[in-house]
Amino acid sequence: MSKIIKTIIILAGVLILLVVLAASIGAAGVSIGETVSIIGSYIPGVSNLIDQADLDPKSLVVISQIRLPRIFMALVVGIALASAGVIFQGLFRNPMADPFVIGVSAGGAFGAAVALFFSSSFILLNISITTVFALIGALGTTFLVYSIASSRGRVSVVTLLLSGIALSAMLSAMTSLVMIFKANDLARIVFWLMGGLTAASWQKLYIITPVIILLVIISGFYMRDLNIISMGDERAIQMGVQTEKVKKTLLVLASIIAALAVSVSGVIGFVGLITPHILRLIVGPDHKILFPASALAGGIVLLISDTIARTVLMPREIPVGIITSIVGVPFFLYLLVRSRQQVF
Repeated sequence: MSKIIKTIIILAGVLILLVVLAASIGAAGVSIGETVSIIGSYIPGVSNLIDQADLDPKSLVVISQIRLPRIFMALVVGIALASAGVIFQGLFRNPMADPFVIGVSAGGAFGAAVALFFSSSFILLNISITTVFALIGALGTTFLVYSIASSRGRVSVVTLLLSGIALSAMLSAMTSLVMIFKANDLARIVFWLMGGLTAASWQKLYIITPVIILLVIISGFYMRDLNIISMGDERAIQMGVQTEKVKKTLLVLASIIAALAVSVSGVIGFVGLITPHILRLIVGPDHKILFPASALAGGIVLLISDTIARTVLMPREIPVGIITSIVGVPFFLYLLVRSRQQVF
């Protein structure tokens, strides 16, 4: 059995166990056995073995309509953030790069704040206008940064990073300005900026999951080229890789993946930073293994974080972005110290 298959099987097994455990934990207590039965009742082939009459109606609603949408949203968003993180770190050849390095989060936050400023009750395709504006803001910022960094068919990584930082600062200031004029919705804007999955629903999952999974799969076909690019542009060109074309494609794919995640979850930082780095230590730098492993691990990391966020202070809830930041900031500082030691 190859290393990649073995790694994916182990991570998939851990993920399934965590889904069952997370679904059984909450303010309304549901046993693990009953949770397994409820989940099994929705699986073709397994549902025939389960008597629906034996399931508690209250537990059925709690698991199927409240917890499972949120759990699967955590998995999808975690997969998106970690996948984008692997791509950014590989392209920039920097373990401190993450999906928000080019302004994705700031753009999404500004778009959401604008939506809340005008109206938050409008619904489009069963998705709130806040989500739609957040996606527009994240994508708009991404392509603006990309346009600034592009010159004569080439993309300057330094310009990309600097323009991303500059636009993030400007958009953050504009978001703060919106918050001043919309004091009545201040708590909602702040909660969205902290990142959370309270608005998860099956409708959002049905729309956003196929798109994210498709983009992640497409990105996976470029991992061989990313391996070569990681060794340097000159070496990649010598080996026949169209470096600029691959860079542009992966930048666009990673940015859209991250933007989609931000649009439904708010600003959740450090998942795309921590997960690829830890998996790189475990499975090695080969992106053909690192990419799928990090994607699954990203889902696991965010699911664990969200489960902690909604249960540690029951019945109150902590925005999951706070949990990921509490873990992520020390890790980020560790990387900074380590890189400084390597330089000096």
